[in-house]
Amino acid sequence: MPEEPEGKLISLLDEEGNAHEFEHLATVEYAGASYVALMPVYDKPEDLLESDAELVILKIIEDEDSGEEMLAAVEDDDEFDAVSEEFEKILGEDYDIVVSEEPENP
Repeated sequence: MPEEPEGKLISLLDEEGNAHEFEHLATVEYAGASYVALMPVYDKPEDLLESDAELVILKIIEDEDSGEEMLAAVEDDDEFDAVSEEFEKILGEDYDIVVSEEPENP
């Protein structure tokens, strides 16, 4: 996937085929792979205020059938944590980043 310029709006389909719009914030290379950080785009400003404003971090992979590049969830927790730290370094200069810990299951 060609590197997208920061701030570009992209539309992604979820598993049900619904389109969701995101702003591309950054692309980072880590351990030989490429990752993108996206922020959901909301139609109404109040929707943004009510959201948790979480970054969406996806890995750029190659589709085995078509050879096309596509975006996929980062399944490995250690990989996700390491890539998240890289994005925090890059985006922390321009954004206030609050790292929230997932609550542990009892």
